[in-house]
Amino acid sequence: MALLEELNPAQREAVLTTEGPVLVLAGAGSGKTRVITYRVAWLIEQGVPPEAILAVTFTNKAADEMRERILRLAPCSSGEPWVSTFHAFCARLLRRHAPQLNLRSDFPIYDEDDQLSAVRLALEALGLDEREYPPRSVLAQISHAKNHLGTPEQLEQAARDGRERNLARLFARYQQILRQAGALDFDDLLLRALELLDAHDEVRTRWQQRFRYIHVDEYQDTNRPQYELLVRLAASHRNLCVVGDEDQAIYSWRGATVRNILNFAHDFPGARVIRLEENYRSTQTILDAAAAVVAHNHQRLGKSLVATRAGGQPLRFYQAEDAAAEAEFVANEIARLAETSPQSSVAVLYRTNAQSRALEEALRQRGLRYRVVGGFSFFRRAEIRDALAYLRLVMNPADDVALLRIINTPPRGIGAGTLQRLRQQAAEQGGSLWDAVVALSDGTAGSRPNAALAGFRALLEELRAEFTTLPPAELLRQVLDRSGYVDVLEQQRTPDDRSRAENLRELVNALAEATERGETLEAFLDHVALMSDADEYDPEAPISLMTLHAAKGLEFDHVFLVGLEEGLFPHARSTDSEEGLEEERRLCYVGMTRARQTLTLTCATYRRGYGSSGWQATVPSRFLREIPPALLETAAGSIAEAGETRRYGSDPELDEYAVLRRARRSERGRTVSGPRRTAGSSLIGLRVRHPSYGIGTIIAIEDEGEDRKITVHFLDYGTKKLVERYAQLERA
Repeated sequence: MALLEELNPAQREAVLTTEGPVLVLAGAGSGKTRVITYRVAWLIEQGVPPEAILAVTFTNKAADEMRERILRLAPCSSGEPWVSTFHAFCARLLRRHAPQLNLRSDFPIYDEDDQLSAVRLALEALGLDEREYPPRSVLAQISHAKNHLGTPEQLEQAARDGRERNLARLFARYQQILRQAGALDFDDLLLRALELLDAHDEVRTRWQQRFRYIHVDEYQDTNRPQYELLVRLAASHRNLCVVGDEDQAIYSWRGATVRNILNFAHDFPGARVIRLEENYRSTQTILDAAAAVVAHNHQRLGKSLVATRAGGQPLRFYQAEDAAAEAEFVANEIARLAETSPQSSVAVLYRTNAQSRALEEALRQRGLRYRVVGGFSFFRRAEIRDALAYLRLVMNPADDVALLRIINTPPRGIGAGTLQRLRQQAAEQGGSLWDAVVALSDGTAGSRPNAALAGFRALLEELRAEFTTLPPAELLRQVLDRSGYVDVLEQQRTPDDRSRAENLRELVNALAEATERGETLEAFLDHVALMSDADEYDPEAPISLMTLHAAKGLEFDHVFLVGLEEGLFPHARSTDSEEGLEEERRLCYVGMTRARQTLTLTCATYRRGYGSSGWQATVPSRFLREIPPALLETAAGSIAEAGETRRYGSDPELDEYAVLRRARRSERGRTVSGPRRTAGSSLIGLRVRHPSYGIGTIIAIEDEGEDRKITVHFLDYGTKKLVERYAQLERA
């Protein structure tokens, strides 16, 4: 009974309800992992053999921590409960029954690099071009199909065009390559385990009898194959306990489906639903604000979190002039916290990796130690180094290191054999690799002209011809556009590659801002090189920068949630569907509930578009409007009051606040010009009415005269670009 004394009433109920299906709805900070560990320990204390208990979660770290906590609570003299990830459990199961699936018991498991190699072999076998079918994109689509129990044959039948038929052929060839090697990828571990249980009744019965009690952590993150596995394993005894929070389901892009947790009571009739609503992390104010946001979702079961610490400070709101001003505010606030609460933990959360750039620069200027969690510092990312290598090569074709880095990035058919011939030619002539490119591309080296090298040479010569005439940011934009780097990343359609494309666009913005500060391209490259090579970020730093996805499961004393603007958060890719928007809202809930003591929300009135394409007015995020005004207070210097986040500041060239800010920056030797005033900019921020879309706000103007285009953000329809003379807009 000592175990039960350490639990609150709802946790105790979840631990004691051991028979039949149980859904534990565990709100943020309510001790969900504690329930599973104590439940397993309780079962062992009641005489259940440890080896009859299975507990699965999603990361090796979480599984190891759960196992250690269980064994501390209930030391086992013989045998242990099975505690592992889904994939590790399936691998263990398959190795025991490999012959029944015509597998070797020592079958290899292909990691991502191995899988990409297999995709490239499939492309080669089918005579398909990597540039048209990027391996990472192909692999993502194969994985998506597997996560939805799809087969190559089904993809072939559903194909609407030649490209989709080729993807089905690649899927089939990829699977053939794995079979020839006797290998499985991560998705296959789940699928083949499911196949084993379905095809062999005696095996299914054996493991159903073995695991009399099954537990699942983070159930909202399960996909279809994982759900089907649990259904098979729990079919006879139905002792399945799942713990999760539908309001923290944020991984649909990995194949997870929130419907698994929403439909649990339907899928397992007679299920007991227990809500953990006592929060041990945040203040009541933070919980109330987060609950108000997520309450706008329809796909939820609902819960009411109560803090063990009542009250708390209001959330703070700050609307900045632009991204740089937003970063300055955050950095200044963190510096103040470092002085008043040096032992506190601080996190800055953002929707996209590209947003870290301005924040990192502001923190560096103040000498504040930080770490980028779940990724590299902005200027250390591979795609950023690639783009900078292009610029170095444009400036100096004799830079062999830069040439080797990007000669086949993105892929342009220049392989290892060609590189070896380049090295040999350079060594024989005593010149640079670029000299060798020139010689081999036109045949003057005594061999047939190399078409791939000729294309690379033409690209670089075109860029060099414009080097002295284009502004640096425009030059970089031409590099990215003409090389096809951004296009290749976007074609791959994976979240990681989309993030890399956003990072490259943000690099163009960084270069444009540097030019406005009076920096030359050479000075910018020097600054970045010193920054990325000399700075090592202390892993013990009290300040953490991370995306909202990376923040799940973590907690901090003070949280800054930045970039709360329509199109950024919620992200533009998510606002076209109700499901996508609801997941963005859950992501906001996750970010807000990471905070223990204070939560600060920020947005910018204007953000720079892609490089030199100018500034765009933003629309504050709908999530800000969903927070009750009584829970928000406005920070000093904010352009708008907390309750007025829908209005715009005036044109930044004329705005008194912006002028004072630029003056302060100039005093620090860092002159920054604000958004440039363009024709029609006086319309930006104007509220208009459209006959179909209703009320909206003008956020950008392009061109003049009869061709003028107006970009309008409509609350219910998102952002639309309209030709003014056809738009039938009226002042609202």
